[in-house]
Formats: sequence, C-alpha cells, structure tokens
Amino acid sequence: MKKIQIKENRSIGVGEPVYIIAEIGINHNGSLEIAKKLIDEAATAGCDAVKFQKRTPELCTPKDQWHIMRETPWGQMSYIDYRHKVEFGFEDYAEIDRYSKEKGIDWFVSCWDEEAVDFIEQFNPVLYKFASASLTDHGLIEKVKSLNKPYILSTGMSTMVEIEQAVDKFGTDNLLIAHSTSAYPCQPRELNLRMINTLGALYPETPIGYSGHETGLATTVAAVAMGATFVERHFTLDRAMWGSDQAASVEPQGMQRLVRDLRDIDLALGDGVKKVYDSELGAMKRLRRIVTPVNS
Repeated sequence: MKKIQIKENRSIGVGEPVYIIAEIGINHNGSLEIAKKLIDEAATAGCDAVKFQKRTPELCTPKDQWHIMRETPWGQMSYIDYRHKVEFGFEDYAEIDRYSKEKGIDWFVSCWDEEAVDFIEQFNPVLYKFASASLTDHGLIEKVKSLNKPYILSTGMSTMVEIEQAVDKFGTDNLLIAHSTSAYPCQPRELNLRMINTLGALYPETPIGYSGHETGLATTVAAVAMGATFVERHFTLDRAMWGSDQAASVEPQGMQRLVRDLRDIDLALGDGVKKVYDSELGAMKRLRRIVTPVNS
C-alpha cells in the first residue's frame, strides 16, 4: 500500500506508526488559552497532531440562520455573531503555529470554504482535512488539491457513490481516506468498522484511517487493529464544557490511555511472518517432546 509523506521525517501508511490526531475543532470555544492547554495535553499524551476547524462565517452560515438568537456562554447573541466568536484570526493562528512547534506536535485544519484555505495556507500546514460535510463540495476539494499537499477526505454522512465520485474526480495522489460516521456521539452499532476493510480493498494504494465520534476508546483501538493507518478523535479538557462536540470528545486522561494502547497495537501487529522468538526457546525446551530445528 502506498504511503503518503507529510513531512521530511514522517509518512502515513501501512508499516508506519499510526498517526494520531487530537481534533480540537471548536472545543476551544474561541479561547486561545484553552486551545494552548489542549495542545499541551495532546503533546503530553503523545499525539502526532492537533487539528482545528476554520470557516468564513458569512460563507458557511446559511443567511436565514444569521439573525436567529441563541444562548451561549457569552450571553444571548445572533448565530452569525456566535460563529465569529469561535473563529480564530491571524494572530491566534500565528501563536498556535509557534506554540505547536515549540511542543513538537503537528497542527492542521479542516477548512470549510475557499477563503479559509487561503487563510490557513499562510501557515504552510503539513496536510489538510475535509470534514464529512465537505466530501461533496468539489470546488473546495479542487482548491486544496491545487496546493499539491496531502489531504484527508472524511466519509461520514456519505454514500459509496459520493465517495467514488470524489475519488474518481480527484484521483489518489496525496489522498488519505478516513472512514467515519457523523453522529455525535455515535452508537457502536453504527460505527461499521468493517468499512475500513472495504475502503482498503477498493483503494489499495491509499492509506485508510478512522475518524471516530464514539464515547469509548476500545473501538478506536479496534479500528487500528483492522488496518486504520491514522485515527482522529475529538479532544476536550472536560466533556461537560459548553459546545456541540464536547460530549463526543476524549478528555486528557482518556487520550493518554488511547495513545498508549495504539502504540501497543503498532508493536503487536508485527509483519505477518511466522517466526520462533528467542523468548520462546526456554518453553520449547521444557514442554516439547519432539524438538525440530528452529530454522526448519
């Protein structure tokens, strides 16, 4: 299977350590301080990357929703004002870029519109990701594709026809595909992890990963055991915080356990070639009645 090189010393694909992404998204609630705490916790846990979301509110918010009032932690405000409230600007992302580099962790973004791509490209991220909602937005995919950088297509809320149309149109150069189900949180019966195998068989030259929105950790570990070469989980300081993604997110202690277990899976998968390990020789001598040469 093809590997995708995202920077000089790191590739994603079969045979490489699983690439673990802590999806901060908008769980920072517009606070750079919270964002930096999340970067700290992701780096401490051993994640490879943190991911944010970037929107141009006037382009991504339907006009009939702009002036609907809603309750927020900052009081009642219109929906369009709320969308601006949780967006970071240039100085914020410049600090995220500096701070992430200081902590030795990658960062990148899901862009929801073309202006957002132009904005984020100023920081030269290692890759881009498309949210599941953007899989059918071929104009947006075309914009990122023109940058000649690795990009992830997430496949939640999508049919096989829609997935195939996107891949047929844009090809597999620089492409990574994430299996996903867009329910927050997602029930285990709807995770459909065997889709990792289905996508792997359909696109054998493309790294397949998993973007999970479940509440537990075991199913994400299972996804890697089934062949996911990268995983993404929403990440928060506290699942009780205000915000639509918090309940489907992993807290710092949970992320530490998840990273530990995924690194164990990396080691445990091996190469599929049967061998007798030195650690087995003692048991062989004690327990076997008939011993054949080890190299036979």
